[in-house]
Amino acid sequence: MDSGNPLWKGQAFSIAHADRGAFEGQGLRAFFEYRDLGIAGATSGRYGAHVIRAVPGRHSEPAWHTHDLDFQMVYVTRGWVVFEYEGQGEHILREGSCVLQPPGIRHREVRHSDDLELIEITSPAAFETAPVEAPKV
Repeated sequence: MDSGNPLWKGQAFSIAHADRGAFEGQGLRAFFEYRDLGIAGATSGRYGAHVIRAVPGRHSEPAWHTHDLDFQMVYVTRGWVVFEYEGQGEHILREGSCVLQPPGIRHREVRHSDDLELIEITSPAAFETAPVEAPKV
């Protein structure tokens, strides 16, 4: 964040353009690439937002896990993904689908299309992910 920018309630003005954004392979999952939307910098890490896309030919390792955060929303912009949630079963999210993943819910990404692209918004921007045992059915 540019220290010369004014802040409004602790937030700086920020714009991220697709033609200037680069996807990086460094992120939570090796089968995804991430494009930072600048929200973490503009909010001093209170919020984060990424465009996440599948790496074609790479597939998920469906491991159960939780995230230590206050808010996590996923919106699918292209393709499809199957998530499984504790107490909720499997759900296929496709273009236009949105899910709010409550804090601490056990979940796993089961599979996805090679053309998957989604937007993830979290609070805070940086958070811990912990492997967990599969929930009892």
